[in-house]
Amino acid sequence: MKKLTLFLALILISQMANAEEWAFNVFLDKKPTGEHIFSLNDARDTLSSKAKFDVKLLFINAYKYLHNSHESWQGECLNSIEANTNDNGEKSVVTGKLESQGFVVNTPKAKQTLPACIMTFAYWNPKMLSQSQLLNPQTGEYLEVKITQVGKEQIEVRGKTVDAEHYKVIAKKMNIDLWYSPDKDWLALRSTTPEGRIINYKLK
Repeated sequence: MKKLTLFLALILISQMANAEEWAFNVFLDKKPTGEHIFSLNDARDTLSSKAKFDVKLLFINAYKYLHNSHESWQGECLNSIEANTNDNGEKSVVTGKLESQGFVVNTPKAKQTLPACIMTFAYWNPKMLSQSQLLNPQTGEYLEVKITQVGKEQIEVRGKTVDAEHYKVIAKKMNIDLWYSPDKDWLALRSTTPEGRIINYKLK
């Protein structure tokens, strides 16, 4: 039994070592506001996303955001999703699953059937950059997106200056900038809110 337990532990450690993780500190107008962590298993078919933001005003919590989602994938196609969000007290649950008629999404407001092969805003997967529509895991909306390549830049990542490719994503109420390494590894994100506030994701 001890040998079996040790064997299982070694398997788990190996899987953890091979998994990919993007752990970001999140800033609102240059002020620390929380973190967002994306964890992808070694097979690249299961992703978890956890976000926690707290905006304080004079030491009082003025805004709180919690988001947890779990996605399963078949290649470049979403197989299922379950996302829970608490947007400053407004709670929502989005679920979806690939069925015979297409990808069926359930939200608090509606149920809809989408094409069989869709993607979320899967920033970790550079294939996302070639999409014209993406599923918003917070709202369940299937949004039209315009994604353009801005060009090559140098940005600071973990205290070092690195080469990066800059992309812009425009969608409903979304204005997002993304940066990737020459090997297409996700490096950074910046989002401008409709109110003009700036949200920055910086790798820990």
